[in-house]
Amino acid sequence: MSTLFACEDPATWRRVYEKYWDVVEAKAKGKKPGKLLNLDKWYQEELPTLISSRSDKHVTLSELMKLMEWKLTRGKFRPRLQQLVASNSEDTVEKCSRKAFSLLPDVQAAIAELSALKGVGPATASAVLAAGAPEQTAFMSDEAMESVPGLKPIQYTAKHYTLYLAKMVERTEKLNKVDPRQGWTPHRLELCLWAMTTAEQQQLPLMKDVEVEASSVAERGSDADRRPAKKLKTR
Repeated sequence: MSTLFACEDPATWRRVYEKYWDVVEAKAKGKKPGKLLNLDKWYQEELPTLISSRSDKHVTLSELMKLMEWKLTRGKFRPRLQQLVASNSEDTVEKCSRKAFSLLPDVQAAIAELSALKGVGPATASAVLAAGAPEQTAFMSDEAMESVPGLKPIQYTAKHYTLYLAKMVERTEKLNKVDPRQGWTPHRLELCLWAMTTAEQQQLPLMKDVEVEASSVAERGSDADRRPAKKLKTR
């Protein structure tokens, strides 16, 4: 498991962040040529701009479908989820996502609202919120959760997302306190954790010049955090 999460040096986090697109490109070589890279560029750059440009933040059905395609290309492929998401009506997706964004900063309520959509579970809901409110939320990626102490076994539940986000927000606040540049968000941390873990899993040499010094006190979750829960059909 990556020790990056426990690192308190913002310069180290920044070096990892700067390598994010290199890791995406390296991972994309194992997928259909250019697909992951193009989808990730869309999710990280275009979708946030589209959502922010609207007077009332929301996503459209086509955007939700493309977001699901991005999520499944970046992680584990589950074609059934694409079919379920596509079965939602345009009006339902817009109304539901509009209400979800209006519920922020109550992230739990926003996740619950989006999870009412077919094919959308806490992980997909977190991806929608992270695209439109990166300063408050983070995508619930396997790679990031595996990097955060106290979250195993990973559970795709709203409760587990709450535990994950709380730890991400806490680390974000600590980094911004010691980093003169600030600018850290839970979403940005997720990108760093994803990049570091992916580079380690695929044995990519991209992080060889990054020295991670973990804090002296290990961050551990309580026994309650580790209790298994029933898996949801959607993520």
